[in-house]
Amino acid sequence: MSTANPPNSGATVDINPARAIRANSRYQPERIAIRYAGGDLTFAALEDRAARLATVLHGLGVGVGDRVAYLGLNSSSFLVTMLAGFHLGAVFVPVNFRLAGMELESVLRDSGATAAVCEDGHRDILDSVRTRTMLRHFLLVDDDPQVPATAAAADWLPWRAPIAVAAPMATVLPRTFDDPAILMFTSGTTGLPKGVTLTYGNIWWNGVNVDTRLDTRRGDVTHAVAPLFHIGGLNALALRTLIRGGTLIVRRAFEPAAMLRDLVEYQVNSMFAVPAMLAGLARVPGLPEADLSRLRSVVVAGAPVPPSLIEQFAAHGVVLQQAWGLTETAPFATHLPAEHTLAKLGSAGIAMPHTEVQVVDPVDNLPVGPGVSGEIVVRGPNVTPGYWNNPEATAAAFDRDGWFHSGDIGYLDADGYLYIVDRLKDMIISGGENIYPAEVERALADMPGLVDVAVVGAADEEWGETVVAVACFGEGTPATLDDVRDHAAVTLARYKLPRELRIVAAVPRNASGKLDKRAVHRLIGGGQ
Repeated sequence: MSTANPPNSGATVDINPARAIRANSRYQPERIAIRYAGGDLTFAALEDRAARLATVLHGLGVGVGDRVAYLGLNSSSFLVTMLAGFHLGAVFVPVNFRLAGMELESVLRDSGATAAVCEDGHRDILDSVRTRTMLRHFLLVDDDPQVPATAAAADWLPWRAPIAVAAPMATVLPRTFDDPAILMFTSGTTGLPKGVTLTYGNIWWNGVNVDTRLDTRRGDVTHAVAPLFHIGGLNALALRTLIRGGTLIVRRAFEPAAMLRDLVEYQVNSMFAVPAMLAGLARVPGLPEADLSRLRSVVVAGAPVPPSLIEQFAAHGVVLQQAWGLTETAPFATHLPAEHTLAKLGSAGIAMPHTEVQVVDPVDNLPVGPGVSGEIVVRGPNVTPGYWNNPEATAAAFDRDGWFHSGDIGYLDADGYLYIVDRLKDMIISGGENIYPAEVERALADMPGLVDVAVVGAADEEWGETVVAVACFGEGTPATLDDVRDHAAVTLARYKLPRELRIVAAVPRNASGKLDKRAVHRLIGGGQ
């Protein structure tokens, strides 16, 4: 019997997350899907609300491929809006709620979004730029006790009433691997954000990678306090948890003591966090006594993780699993398995099961040997097909063999474990020597009294560039440049040591926990 053309060859597979939520609402309608201070939602209520909003959006003319923007903090409304768009085959555009006017205008204009859902606190800034965008429809979240809405202007539609009277949309549009699902803009810490097209396939394959490598299970309780507009907050674990019928604890903002209460009270199994969050959690007085025995999968990414922090949580029985990726990789390209966390301290792990990772020479694009630093490149079904309406940026990011060039510098050890060195564009050249700021930041991370630090280069007449440390220290722990240099000198060559120290109240970071290098440069008077 020939198997050249099996019966199902050519068949399309519907991988729309909205379809999975509808199935969960049928088979486990009363299970809590979202726990949120503004009101919990069962799977039945989540599906009903998303289906009603889909009808409202459809009545405004939103259809397949149209972009729907959301501007607000983490909430159930964020997820309802995304799922409603998925019902229609629309593309969801989660917007960074911290963007300034020019950046917000750029995102909304470039996305071509025609409809926006917005929390009350962000209406003014949206109103200030909307005439220079394609937005025509404005929905106001007016039923969330966490963000009370004031009276809306005539051209804003408070969404409570239309959702209440709308009939739930009867169908969920089938979506396949190549259909665009989310348009997510990069953080823009080094320039104006670029729109990354993420397909349903990108989302799905990241989920398969996570399920294959991490100890995640059906019915897991996942904590979501990292910003959902960021790919790590949304697609590392949160969306997959809902698809698999688990419960998502959604919090609007990070507060260490509140996070610890959630982890214990709701017996949380998994979460995505940036290192700054876990450093804050580590300082909560009740942590040593807290029962975190259900916490199996804690994924940490977005910034270097101090080894001392990993060891501190390991002593408490919580294994921090480092990962590396970008918006363009949806997000995971590598992950450090829990059983190797301490043996490979500081590593970002190995390639995800369905993803390829190489380190290449930035000049000739050829793979380098173990221990040799180069640019990290990625290839796989979780990698974006390209940047939205930006063929030039897409062509610059992909080579002829389909490898995505990340712009991150790292190396693979002899066992194939990846170590991140720094961003290629952040490299400091001082006296002809290449210095990677992230390497200096790691050397200072466990300095007593240090709360946070950023290292950048500043112009220097003698050396070309000089190393500047911008640091925040805790109360009662003053430090001098000599203190900083002495601490770093234990692990770094002298030419890499900071020559200047600027002490600040807070080191600038964006909502995803990454250092805002442009803001740091402004602090030291060296605008980039």
